[in-house]
Amino acid sequence: MAKNEFNFETNERVLCYHGLLLYEAKIIKREIRQEESPEEKPYYWVHYKGWKQTWDEWVSDDRVLKWTEPNLQKQQQLKEMHSRRKPSSRSSSSISRQDSSEVRGRTRHRDSSTDKTRAEEESIRRSEFKLPIPESLKGHLVDDWENVTKNQQLAPLPRTPSVSEILQQYFEHAHGRCNMDDETLRLVMDGIKLYFDKSLGSSLLYNTERKQYEEQVHTHEKSPSDMYGIEHLLRLFVQMPTLISQSNVDPETLSLLKGSFFDILR
Repeated sequence: MAKNEFNFETNERVLCYHGLLLYEAKIIKREIRQEESPEEKPYYWVHYKGWKQTWDEWVSDDRVLKWTEPNLQKQQQLKEMHSRRKPSSRSSSSISRQDSSEVRGRTRHRDSSTDKTRAEEESIRRSEFKLPIPESLKGHLVDDWENVTKNQQLAPLPRTPSVSEILQQYFEHAHGRCNMDDETLRLVMDGIKLYFDKSLGSSLLYNTERKQYEEQVHTHEKSPSDMYGIEHLLRLFVQMPTLISQSNVDPETLSLLKGSFFDILR
């Protein structure tokens, strides 16, 4: 198959990588685009089922899988592999021989309560997400704020190293040294990059930077993570607790992201 041919159809139900895990998604539209490399290749605008439209995004072929039984099994395996939850102590097995209608009624009630409790726990966990910034980096953030807002000194674009390059450098540094395998570590880096690209225009810019943002990003047709550098990456880390509280990130991914944030900031 030619490299510029589509492997997925519009409106097709698929599985799509977002961060560390696979999620159900729908192909909204597709285009041959030039995104992260000089070459043009197929990209798909996907909507994740049950997610807000603000998380819709362009993804390449390597993040999309067909909706097949083997891939659904892979989705479940990834979830189990990254799960750190303790097994539930539910006692449904002990009542399996009781009157079926009575059991079904109680099970529905218990499942509903369990789902509600779990959702509340996850919401609290996200709201309590803390990311301490080292004092030395706080100084850089203050200097950055003064340079941009008071002195009108904007960081020249594109920055070197860019956010993408910084994350790649961290990947090479952490490779073989952390408690994650290479695939998981790469997915974490992709997750951070995704957060940056999605939040830069809405959350990480000062008013004096917006004109530059519109001109540079649209002119170069590059992802924000390929244009901006360490100053805005630090701003992402400051905003991360708020962004996490507004997202659908599962607890397993949240735990891995948090560990990587701490390590990068050290």
